[in-house]
Amino acid sequence: MRRKTILFTLTLALTASVSAKDYHFTTVKGDAMQTRIYTLDNGLKVYMSVNKEKPRLQANIAVRTGSRNDPAETTGLAHYLEHLMFKGTQQFGTTDYAKEKPYLDDIERRYEHYRTLTDPTMRKQAYHEIDSVSQLAAQYNIPNEYDKLMASIGSEGSNAYTSNDVTCYVENIPSNEIENWARIQADRFRNMIIRGFHTELEAVYEEKNISMGSDGTKEYAALWKLLTPTHPYGTQTTIGEQEHLKNPSIVNIKNYFHRYYVPNNVAIALAGDFDPDATIAVIDKYFGTWKAGKRLTRPEFPAQKAITMPRDTSVVGQDAENVMMGWRFKGANQLQNDTLDIVRRMLSNGKAGLLDINIDQQMKAMETGAFLDDLHDYSALIIEGVPAHGQKLEDLRSLILAEISKLGRGEFSDDLLPAVLANKKLQYFRSLDNNRSRVQMMVDAFINDKKWAATALQIDRQSRLTKQDIIGFARRHLRMDNFVCVYKRMGIDSTLKKIEKPIITPIPANREFESPFLNAIRMAKTKPIRPVFVDYNKELAQGKLSSGLPYIYKRNTDDGLFNLVFRYDFGSTADNRYGYAADYLNYIGTRDMTISQIKQAFYKLACSYSVSVGERNISISLSGLNENMPEALQLLEKVLHQSKADNDSWSRYCDLTKKSRADAKTDQKANFNALWDYAVYGKYNPTRNIIATQALRSMDPQQLISLLDKLNGLKHTVLYYGPSDLKTLEAVIVSTHKTPQKLAAGPVNKLYEPQNTDNNEVLIAPYDAKNIYMRQYNNRGGEWSLARTPVETLFNQYFGGGMNSVVFQELRETRGLAYNAYAVYKRPEYKGESESFFTHIISQNDKMNDCIKVFHEILVSMPQNQAAFDLAKQSLRKSIQSSRTTKFGVIQRYLSLRQLGLNHDYMQDVYAALPRLTLKDIVNFANRNIAQESFRYAVLGDEKNLDMTLLEQIGPVQRLTTEDIFGY
Repeated sequence: MRRKTILFTLTLALTASVSAKDYHFTTVKGDAMQTRIYTLDNGLKVYMSVNKEKPRLQANIAVRTGSRNDPAETTGLAHYLEHLMFKGTQQFGTTDYAKEKPYLDDIERRYEHYRTLTDPTMRKQAYHEIDSVSQLAAQYNIPNEYDKLMASIGSEGSNAYTSNDVTCYVENIPSNEIENWARIQADRFRNMIIRGFHTELEAVYEEKNISMGSDGTKEYAALWKLLTPTHPYGTQTTIGEQEHLKNPSIVNIKNYFHRYYVPNNVAIALAGDFDPDATIAVIDKYFGTWKAGKRLTRPEFPAQKAITMPRDTSVVGQDAENVMMGWRFKGANQLQNDTLDIVRRMLSNGKAGLLDINIDQQMKAMETGAFLDDLHDYSALIIEGVPAHGQKLEDLRSLILAEISKLGRGEFSDDLLPAVLANKKLQYFRSLDNNRSRVQMMVDAFINDKKWAATALQIDRQSRLTKQDIIGFARRHLRMDNFVCVYKRMGIDSTLKKIEKPIITPIPANREFESPFLNAIRMAKTKPIRPVFVDYNKELAQGKLSSGLPYIYKRNTDDGLFNLVFRYDFGSTADNRYGYAADYLNYIGTRDMTISQIKQAFYKLACSYSVSVGERNISISLSGLNENMPEALQLLEKVLHQSKADNDSWSRYCDLTKKSRADAKTDQKANFNALWDYAVYGKYNPTRNIIATQALRSMDPQQLISLLDKLNGLKHTVLYYGPSDLKTLEAVIVSTHKTPQKLAAGPVNKLYEPQNTDNNEVLIAPYDAKNIYMRQYNNRGGEWSLARTPVETLFNQYFGGGMNSVVFQELRETRGLAYNAYAVYKRPEYKGESESFFTHIISQNDKMNDCIKVFHEILVSMPQNQAAFDLAKQSLRKSIQSSRTTKFGVIQRYLSLRQLGLNHDYMQDVYAALPRLTLKDIVNFANRNIAQESFRYAVLGDEKNLDMTLLEQIGPVQRLTTEDIFGY
């Protein structure tokens, strides 16, 4: 019998002390999130889901507009507006808006003139004039005051994102700050003022440069161009075209804001610990008088023609080759996507999908994967594949198509569909632990015009799908004549053009100023949240099982899920063969089961396992439905102790390893990570501690796998978080996880040694890109001390940690030098290890000199401001008050503290010390530990595009090759 979906409306009358107004909301019966959906009189949607795990809530505000709605002649507009929404209003971000406004109006007029000019000399002069007027306006600007407001209420993760259909503003706030948050956001969304325009535009340029250097971004854009050739999804990118970024229009941005940023086009999504009845009254108080947009429209586009034959194209770049294929479907709010979501999981789920078992696990390619890109107007099933060594992209495409065709012929196990449904349900309920996941579902429903019942009850509908439904769907929609394909090939992309650095006079930071609005928020009285620090003696049970194994146990009283870990206190620095053994284990079976049968068996049990080899530890993990834990553990023990290697699979594994290493050399981030390891540790480091490919080939693979077989005989600890009581758990482990009476010690770790920075020096490694990655690293060899932890933590908050920090303000806000910049004074992970400090920045090649200069200035003489310090202190205090360690995280946190020689959380010491810490303490700390210290610079970039004379003035320059940093 088909279940009926019941949608009903409830009415609540709030108490007179809150509001006399009645607020109507809708709910959906059977919704695990128990979501309430309100609609205010002005059309503003409010989604609410209560989760009491910690006294915080995720608070996102979503606007139903994105790059899809950008005018074709001014692409990137939605994204740039997102950046400008952080610049303030008439109330904050300015010391005197009345005096500031004439200059802002002048800047607006000048940009309208600037965008009409084509002569380079005239444009340069006009930009110089804009820069000059911007200096006059900037005397009233208080940069980053929005971020100061968020810091003052203890918000974490202040950010925003723009995509095709959405612009979303993200905050995570303490639950006692809802009213302050609402007051700030209501002013921001109604009264946004555009200021700091030209420096923020430089940050967007940097973001554009990063995206242009990403082959994956180019490939994705090319795919959608084939899928939707006459729709904005395919004709324009979210960041925008370079020519449009060079010719911005404040007038167009304002018009866009007034058109789309109206309450009947906006939703507030909240998930966390709060009272919905009181909260909706607060939201109505601040947002209720926001006037609805009377002419709210959005552009509509002709339907895309049917794809009746394969289309393909190529993009080139220096990243590794791959292939991307796509099938176009209806928009995200169509029920067709129920089936499409399941089909995607049946093709690729990391364990038992057709691509997983028939290509990845057979090592017929480096890797494959599938995802559903569900946009408002159109969705796409996208399949990606990375070829094996010597494999043609066309051949890999044929392999993928062969697996997809099996769906239409019904050539898949009868167990696959039920297993996919069971695992989706498991993942869904796990996701409810995360407030961000809850809010993302709400935002997705609003942006894509989905009825909440369609979201909340999707799994119920999908559970009625049959194998014949899948076959019929695949035959209709996943044909061999209706897909598109993009080949990502190696080559030089001659279309890339760097956006030249304009001459910008840094705007003043104006740290000494504070708007009355900020002061009012900062001084607002809220009911304090009492901090909670875990008493590990009470929260955890420790002892030994009857088999002699030590254990750490925590009972899960919330749900039926478990985490079980066997943890060994040695890792790859003791014997780097273990990492290869763990990896190779994913490609071989046992004496009576193939690897595909093993993966499918775990998948049917809704359980998963992994063998993770770190530098100091090995963890064998098992998780999933606790009712299936005994059977899953039996299967895991079989995998560990009965795996059977063979020369053919080992040869193919070595081929994959060789290809993976070659691909890493083409990737910018991988190159920088390798350089960074070299800068910190020297030649013996995590990147270079590998076994040469030829040496791997000469190994006996069965002997390698035997390393895992013997692990039960080495000392290790059982970690468990789940619903089983200790007696039941012990019975399962003792009967299944067989160990000898006396366990042997594991091999001894040979640790990587951080290299002291006794003198300034520069390490540079080559990578041809429009931007550089650069870090400055200092290590004096000073041992970490619990006593210094409070001042170190507060220093990070004030100096380098967030958008309100000194680093962000100086490098991005006042000078527009980077899209991303930060600095960290880093505590070690283990007792006895040294502390260190580093700065980080990604910037255009021609901005390197400015970046080095500014970092030098703020490191030698840290900017001081009492108000900014007080905010950093207040933010840290509120963050600690509302932080909670829960579930398996309690065990993980306990182990990390034990590594430092502690039996309590050091954040307890930080919280206790905060009231007496002063700005002078922070300044003294910086002067003693950073100001006059030597640094090792790690620069990844192309020498011919960098000022090598400047680098040589810093200190001796060591030129490293790509082979040097990777070790092969």
